Amino acid sequence: MLTLSSGTRIFLCHCPVDLRKGFEGLSVVVQSTFEEQVITSNAYFVFLNKPRDRMKILYWDGDGLAIWYKRLEKGRFPKKNPPNPIIDRRDFLMLLEGVVPRRLYKRYKA
Repeated sequence: MLTLSSGTRIFLCHCPVDLRKGFEGLSVVVQSTFEEQVITSNAYFVFLNKPRDRMKILYWDGDGLAIWYKRLEKGRFPKKNPPNPIIDRRDFLMLLEGVVPRRLYKRYKA
């Protein structure tokens, strides 16, 4: 199960990734794309394949690397390419559920 605290950093890789890669291959992508270390960054790294119907999430769970994998039977993950590779928890959960908001209204400015 994937648990996300409010302070968790989530990195979304904008370029399609070959999801046959395992722990080492995805760790190399993290180091070259985000210039982060998987083990010390305490973050989640999200990768999508080219057709955007599969997703892998690489993260350090305290005593080892873990990969969370999701394959869609119908549809595609929405295309959302913010200029910043860091996305917030709300945007990540909407990406997982396939929600594409037309507008987001914030109750207050943070």
